[in-house]
Amino acid sequence: MKITLRKINQFIGFSLFRLSALMIILVLGFILYDIISKGFHVINWEFITDKPRLRMTEGGIWPAIVGTFWVSVVTVIFSVPIGMFTAIYLNEYAKQGRVIRLIRLSIRNLSGVPSIVYGLFGFALFTLMLNFGLSVVSSGLTLGLLTLPWTITASEEALKTVPMSYREGALALGATKWQTIRTNVLPYAVPGMLTGTILGLARAAGETAPILFTGVAFFWPILPQFPKLLTQQFMALPYHLFIMSTQHHEIVKVRPLAYGTALVLIVLILMMNGFAVWIRYRFRKKYKRA
Repeated sequence: MKITLRKINQFIGFSLFRLSALMIILVLGFILYDIISKGFHVINWEFITDKPRLRMTEGGIWPAIVGTFWVSVVTVIFSVPIGMFTAIYLNEYAKQGRVIRLIRLSIRNLSGVPSIVYGLFGFALFTLMLNFGLSVVSSGLTLGLLTLPWTITASEEALKTVPMSYREGALALGATKWQTIRTNVLPYAVPGMLTGTILGLARAAGETAPILFTGVAFFWPILPQFPKLLTQQFMALPYHLFIMSTQHHEIVKVRPLAYGTALVLIVLILMMNGFAVWIRYRFRKKYKRA
């Protein structure tokens, strides 16, 4: 009787899991179908490479793509090294105790802070206090702060998956702490660290609120040369899509352009996610052979 009841409970549990997964897939599939069906016919070479014209009712989204790219570059440069080194320190060097637990709790809580709060903080810190102004740098650093808790958490969890025997074996052979981490820990933790980091960056690339206060502009069809562009305002795909969908004075006319912009943004984020999966696969394959 107990075995039968256990099987029934197991069947009900797995059925609920399958039903939940199916509902998510159906909703996601419907959203993607709607965006692809209405945005695919808009996308062409001119739409990708041209500048906006006639108050955004014609032309393309090339300045928005360039702006999103450079903001993402600044975000990567700022958040990835700091996040990974912080995770290494917390997991490998720091003496575990109440203070470290409090730091970890703070990092986890920062992951749940609304993005608009990061935008206001970035505006106060980078735009006003540090006098970076409304610029790519201010927006990139703000998104870096947004991504930092995700990077630290993902990197630390990846480090925890490496068995302690790897560390103990290297230390027993006379290796220093850093040599042990560099040769016996990081090679096996890097796939998880990079995967979590890139997924966090993909999320940041689609954020609107943090860049709203720190430098993004609706219409800025100027493409200055590097590095001058880092100190100027810019266009970005998320904010461009937000304005086209909700604030434009001719919403009905530009709706196809909004669907095309949404499709381009989704493709870019999927490419980042696919890159994360590819990196994880390559590292796993490499060290499985080793």
